[in-house]
Amino acid sequence: VPSSIRNNLDPLRVIIREAIEDGNKGVTVDPIDGMRLPQGGGHRERVADRAEAQALIDALAEDERALWACAFYGTLRRGELRALRWFDVDFEAGVIHVVRGWDDQEGEQATKSDAGERDVPLAGVLRKLLAAHKLASGRGGDDLVFGRTETLPFTSSTVGARARKAWGWKQIPNPEPVGPRMIWTKARENALAPIVLHEARHSAASYLIEAGLTDLELMKMIGHTDPRTKKMIYGKLFPDSRGEVT
Repeated sequence: VPSSIRNNLDPLRVIIREAIEDGNKGVTVDPIDGMRLPQGGGHRERVADRAEAQALIDALAEDERALWACAFYGTLRRGELRALRWFDVDFEAGVIHVVRGWDDQEGEQATKSDAGERDVPLAGVLRKLLAAHKLASGRGGDDLVFGRTETLPFTSSTVGARARKAWGWKQIPNPEPVGPRMIWTKARENALAPIVLHEARHSAASYLIEAGLTDLELMKMIGHTDPRTKKMIYGKLFPDSRGEVT
């Protein structure tokens, strides 16, 4: 998979770059500099700046806003969002306890690593949207926060389709003889550029980089273990960020 190849090479790029900068490890040339990598058939990674993120959230139906806010402002992965229960949301302490994920095949499961289990601060806008969502949904306790029912997680494709429609897009039959049967096209001139949940999480990580979090703070917030990899993956995604975590 092209994206997997690129992601696996990112740590190697960082190691080689730091070895060259150290100047004492016998490494003077980057052997993968200029390597042509597969592009993945148009797959893109992008982030939305804060103003765009807020515009995207505001355009959604009220019962969809808290979900996307948890990705944009809370760094939660899609599986973590699917598995989030109301007793994980601690309004009094001001944190979300991230302790599990939801896999399409295996169902509810523990986080994939110790680093994935973490407490995420409830930013002001996120707290407000979650409180409103809790009141409107009438759920609590061990009910799923964003489930299509109290016990069944949301379907990612359905959530994505609803969001695209809210952002001004529609599906039409694909006029080309190859490719998917249906494709997305703008339904109005001022349609918002669509984004997916993992890109919203990338956006959140980039805001943290821009805010000046240390390596340790960044790792703790996003639930990863290797700060060098995260700087490569997230720092390069946001052109207005500092690009380097101190």
